[in-house]
Amino acid sequence: MSTLLEKFKKEQEKNIPDIRPGDTLKIHQKIKEGEKERIQIFEGIVIARKHGTGISATITVRKIVDGVGVERIYPMNSPSIEKIEVVRHGKVRRSKLYYLRTAKGKKSKLKKKDFAAAIAPETPVEEITQEETPVEAPIEEATETSAE
Repeated sequence: MSTLLEKFKKEQEKNIPDIRPGDTLKIHQKIKEGEKERIQIFEGIVIARKHGTGISATITVRKIVDGVGVERIYPMNSPSIEKIEVVRHGKVRRSKLYYLRTAKGKKSKLKKKDFAAAIAPETPVEEITQEETPVEAPIEEATETSAE
């Protein structure tokens, strides 16, 4: 019995990028209006991820529109979601960022996660010190003075 359930879950799962709280996402959602269908993009910060990583997993995404906070809860494997893009990763120390609902100004901004990686040199130190530069022979100065 459980093998059939596991097979069904594997068939339903989509290829979703690694999403964590603090990430800024662009979610492309299909919206049907009458006979027409269009794609609407919702860009916001992930404040919560619930229900694990299976087909029932959901994320709560929040953004500010004209000074009013808007939150949407998206099922990760919903057929109405066209694709999910990760715009930036935020550095957070909590799994639920509900404090962003009341935070204003600088407190509502999240630091970038890759800040420490940007400071580190891209090339190893060994390569920098072992650069191949042509070594010129030192100029020999005249040992005799021309004062004679």
